[in-house]
Amino acid sequence: MGDAITVKKKHLQKPIFRLRCLVKQLEKGDINVSDLKNNIEYAASVLEAVYIDETRKLLDTEDELSDIHTDAVPMEVRDWLASTFTRKMGMRRRRPEEKPKFRSIVHAVQAGIFVERMYRRSSNMAGLTYPSAVISCLKEVDQWSFNVFSLNEASGEHALKFMVYELFTRYDLINRFKHWLTELEILAMILAAAIHDYEHTGTTNNFHIQTRSDAAILYNDRSVLENHHVSAAYRVMQEDDMNILVNLSKDDWRDLRTLVIEMVLSTDMSGHFQQIKTMRNTLQQPEGIDKSKAMSLILHAADISHPAKVWDMHQRWTDLLMEEFFRQGDKEVELGLPFSPLCDRKSTLVAQSQIGFIDFIVEPTFTLLTDSTEKIVMPLIEEATKSDHSVYDKSSLNNSDMQRKPSVRTPQPDGSPTMDYSLANVDLQHFKKNLVEVIQQNKERWKELAVQERNSKSINNNEESEREL
Repeated sequence: MGDAITVKKKHLQKPIFRLRCLVKQLEKGDINVSDLKNNIEYAASVLEAVYIDETRKLLDTEDELSDIHTDAVPMEVRDWLASTFTRKMGMRRRRPEEKPKFRSIVHAVQAGIFVERMYRRSSNMAGLTYPSAVISCLKEVDQWSFNVFSLNEASGEHALKFMVYELFTRYDLINRFKHWLTELEILAMILAAAIHDYEHTGTTNNFHIQTRSDAAILYNDRSVLENHHVSAAYRVMQEDDMNILVNLSKDDWRDLRTLVIEMVLSTDMSGHFQQIKTMRNTLQQPEGIDKSKAMSLILHAADISHPAKVWDMHQRWTDLLMEEFFRQGDKEVELGLPFSPLCDRKSTLVAQSQIGFIDFIVEPTFTLLTDSTEKIVMPLIEEATKSDHSVYDKSSLNNSDMQRKPSVRTPQPDGSPTMDYSLANVDLQHFKKNLVEVIQQNKERWKELAVQERNSKSINNNEESEREL
């Protein structure tokens, strides 16, 4: 270790010396542009090499669940956390991060064009007509605990179609975030969110690996489902009438695809701890947050966000997810395979699993997310506050838990007034406080249910023992 540090210091001495010489020459006014350019490029190349080396070391560290003790968490829950949120099958190396260069894609992100093209085949409409029930549901879309189940029922199980279309037509996403995100990045985030579970099989990556499925063979056991989601979605977009990216240049198409792939692959739960560790590291960097990593964290957090929603919605999501696990367990029985963690519908401790999920996965993720958001948004808020005619003063995306003192603006087509949700009015502390409270309330409900769950299991076990006697 000591020798490595010595080598690294020697490696950095030369560019540091050159930069200091440049500073002195600049002070004297005695330097030409060519020398300045060459020396800066050299220093940048050395620093980049050091950055890549440090990034690799960070990514090569082992995932761990060091805070989970067997006496605090049931073994089944511990096994599930370890098998789901760590990479027991081996660490997948990632290529060193490259900061993409972005270009304008105004024509590709106008008035929800890409969603319109996505659904043109099925709807045969020039635009998307909203049923009255859908319009009613979408009135609550600004709420943090917006009921997507109600939207799904009102839309005939097409919630995704209407939700994504709404993101482009109702909210001024581009103008709100254009000082930190480019148009291409905004498009990538929404596209990645829309396709991140496309053609999901209702089974885990490990199930595909254990059963040697075609997908597992194709993707060499690495992020099997996540690779399939991206690949299948892009195959659809290969068709002319489904090519929603038709207006992108070749470079923009490639940059968008790179971002979408990175974000969707980040939803592979086995990379959770490494992703959290990497993001924490970027928060400490003086140059600021790496945007692609922040975007990936946002999508990953959204993917596991149901414990941060009101109880009724959280419980409904949990029931659906557990039924998916149990159906996988049923398949494992048929195939003669051992149960995967939480997949045995007769013995699984649902309440305990959710407590472990919240304690070790959800709470740390959302703490990191809110810390990152503060670092990103606070400078934007300060900038918006300075201007009387802020570019953010538009009817735009913002949930009601993050607002204060909204002002009424121009009425919407249905007669209801739109609200002025400028960034200057955002209250991040209130939002963070509300988020923490909701998660804690849900955890307390699960603790109550865990007691009932243990008592019920104990009674069932005693009855089975008596029958055997």
